[in-house]
Amino acid sequence: MTTTDRLRLGVALEGAGWHPAAWREESSRPTELFTPNYWADLVRRADAAGIDFATIEDSFAVQSGSPFGADDRTDEVRGRLDALLIASRVAPVTRRIGLIPTVTTTHTEPFHISTGIATLDYTSLGRAGWQPKVSPRADEARHFGRRDIPEFTDREDPRLWEIAAELFAEAEDVVEAVRRLWDSWEDDAEIRDVATDRFLDADKLHTVDFERRSFRVRGPSITPRPPQGQPVIAALAHAEIPYRFAAASADVVFVTPQDIAGATAILDEVRRAERDVARTGEPLRVFADLVVFLDADEPASDRLERLDALGRPLSSDARIFAGSAAQLADEIAALGELGYAGVRLRPGVATDDLPRIADDLVPELRRRDLLAGDGGSLRGVLGLPTSVPNRYAPALAG
Repeated sequence: MTTTDRLRLGVALEGAGWHPAAWREESSRPTELFTPNYWADLVRRADAAGIDFATIEDSFAVQSGSPFGADDRTDEVRGRLDALLIASRVAPVTRRIGLIPTVTTTHTEPFHISTGIATLDYTSLGRAGWQPKVSPRADEARHFGRRDIPEFTDREDPRLWEIAAELFAEAEDVVEAVRRLWDSWEDDAEIRDVATDRFLDADKLHTVDFERRSFRVRGPSITPRPPQGQPVIAALAHAEIPYRFAAASADVVFVTPQDIAGATAILDEVRRAERDVARTGEPLRVFADLVVFLDADEPASDRLERLDALGRPLSSDARIFAGSAAQLADEIAALGELGYAGVRLRPGVATDDLPRIADDLVPELRRRDLLAGDGGSLRGVLGLPTSVPNRYAPALAG
C-alpha cells in the first residue's frame, strides 16, 4: 500500500455526542458544554492520537428532533457555541490536527466567511478547513429577516427540493466568492520593507468584483492570502444536488453509505457528479461517515440499547456502528479497498467513544498499516497539492 492509498481519519464533534442521550452518561460533562476547555480537551485528545481532522457542527437553529423546525423537548442538549470561534480557540493549543468548522452559507456574508476561515488558517498555522452548510428552515430565515423560506412538513414536498436547489446554487456562488477573496492578495503582496517605507505592493491586491443575485463582493479581502492559499473545503452530501455542489466547489465530500453495496453506488454517484460539472484538477476525496459506539467494559450494543431507552432512540443519516475496534477497522479497510479516502467518525458519546477511537481504533489501524502519515498542512495531510496557484497572479491571469 502506498502513502497515497492509505486512509485518513477524521472525527465529527457535536455537543455531548451524536446520541440524543449522550449528555446523561456518567463520563459526560454537560455543565461544561459551553466552555472552551471542554472543546479544547476533545480536540487535543484527537490531536494527540494522530487523528487527521476534526469537524465541528453548527447551524442557525437550536438542535431539534424535527428536520423542519424547533421541537419542545427539554431532555436533550439544546444550544451550542459558534463552531468557527471554537476552532480558532483550540487552534493554538493543538499541534497537527486539521480544524474544519461548519459555517452556513445561506445567511452569512461571503466576505465574513473568507476572513474568518483565513484567520483560522493563520492561527492554526495552515490547518484550517471549512464545511459549508445551507439553511433551508423557515425559523432560521426569520432570525435574519432578509428572505422568506416556506414552512415544510413533508420531505417529499417538491417545493422543498426547489428551495434546496436554489440554496445549493447560492452556496456554490458563496464558495466561489470566498475562494476569490482568499486569492485577492498575491502571496508576495506584503513587502514589509522599513527602509523604503513600503509595507504593501498595491499592484498585488486585486478587486474581486463578483456579483450574483443575493450578494455582490468587490474585495480585496482585508486578510492576506491564508497560509494554505486555499484552505480545505468539505461538504456533507446525501443526494444528487449536494453531490453536484461538492463536485463543483469542494475538496472533500462526506457521504453516508449504509453498507458496502451502498458505498459502491455512492462512490459512482460522486464520480458521475464530477463528470457532470466538468470538474478539473484533483478528484474529490470521499470520506464515509459512521456513527460509532465502541466496546469497553460494557458491550457497545448494550450501551446503545440502554441510551435508546432513556428517551428518543438514535436515528441517523449515517450508518450506526456498535462493536469492537477490530470490527470497525475491518469496515474501514473495506471502504478503503473500494476507493474511499477515509472515514469521518461521529462519536455516539463524545467523552466515551472519542477516547476509544484514540486508544483502541487508531492503534489497530496503525497495526494494519492503514493510516497515512504526517503531511504538514491540512491540505498535505489529505494528500491535496500544497502549492495552490493564485488566480490573480500574472502567470495565471495572463
